[in-house]
Amino acid sequence: MKKPTAPRPIGTGRLKHILSLDDFETKAQRHLPRPLFGYISDAAETNASLRMNAQAFQSYAFKPRVLRDVSGRSTATELFGKTYAAPFGIAPMGLSALMAYRGDLVLATGAAQSGIPMIMSGSSLIPMEEVAQAAPDSWFQAYLPGETERIDALVDRVAAAGFKTLMLTVDTAALANRENNVRAGFSTPLRPGIKLAWQGLSHPRWTTGTFLRTILQHGIPHFENSYATRGAPIISSSVMRDFGKKDHLNWTHLQRIRERWEGRLVVKGILHEDDARHAVELGVDGIIVSNHGGRQLDGALAPLEALPAIVDAVGAKTTVMLDGGIRRGSDILKALALGATFVFVGRPFLYAASVGGLEGVLLAADILRTELHRNMALLGSTNVSEIAKLRLYNV
Repeated sequence: MKKPTAPRPIGTGRLKHILSLDDFETKAQRHLPRPLFGYISDAAETNASLRMNAQAFQSYAFKPRVLRDVSGRSTATELFGKTYAAPFGIAPMGLSALMAYRGDLVLATGAAQSGIPMIMSGSSLIPMEEVAQAAPDSWFQAYLPGETERIDALVDRVAAAGFKTLMLTVDTAALANRENNVRAGFSTPLRPGIKLAWQGLSHPRWTTGTFLRTILQHGIPHFENSYATRGAPIISSSVMRDFGKKDHLNWTHLQRIRERWEGRLVVKGILHEDDARHAVELGVDGIIVSNHGGRQLDGALAPLEALPAIVDAVGAKTTVMLDGGIRRGSDILKALALGATFVFVGRPFLYAASVGGLEGVLLAADILRTELHRNMALLGSTNVSEIAKLRLYNV
């Protein structure tokens, strides 16, 4: 008798036609007001890095093996001593609670139920303590200025909240040129007006299900986790003051954080192997090779292209991970084959949360893991560790 294959993940209701991560983006574009969709989808200036992130995966091809018994294959992966259901997690994304009702909690809960990690953004609108309580395995990502008092206070708050992994994002020395966000009508602070009001009226599901529901039950959203104390509301003119002095951040601050933080310390936003070496010398536990999803320096190298040199430089000394451009299980396989231990996926999960809430996040994780599981069979691999031995071919 023919052995049954794993069933295709199936959504219900509004999600019943979702077959891939890209399908979430199509639905989110209709569901979200144009300024909010543009905030997620666009990157800096010409979107060059955003395009290159995805194109980099198309530059490599597999040479699969056949007639291997792969019936017992598993996507389970160990990271920092914990076994996850698959070698991917949810990347940090700011303002998630503006896109989906209680977005950070939805993402964290969906990740926990899917057996994968989620990284909470420092630009989030829900207090970190609530997320840590709901999903204790979540990580916290910090954007920090070069001010020791604020650094120390935030690090202490993250520890008190119960997070075990702190991730410092280091590629934000200056605010990026997000002209595409401006063209889409998004601004920081968020400025109410006729155009924004029309967007709300023309997108009633988001308006009633996310915006009004948030206002009625929790008040005007604030930046809750930029520092140890509550930040400004998203409509306040003082918001930008909370994002200053990041150009002062330097290696001495990373050393100070390492000395103060007792948990796992990860640095995100490294593309140069010399920076990776320096981070390892200061005692970080992991590096995420990333160009911020193309949202910072336009024209920055795609993480997948930077990955091999960084793995060669520090792969034996620390855990090297990657984010940027991943949309398919085959993309994950390519990153693992080039030396990454783990990957993180951002935009598709936020789209999924915005259109489907918790069900959307669970479906997105299931689709990606199912693709990975299927492609491992087609490659002739039975476990994730074997994928690191694969040879990719430039095409």
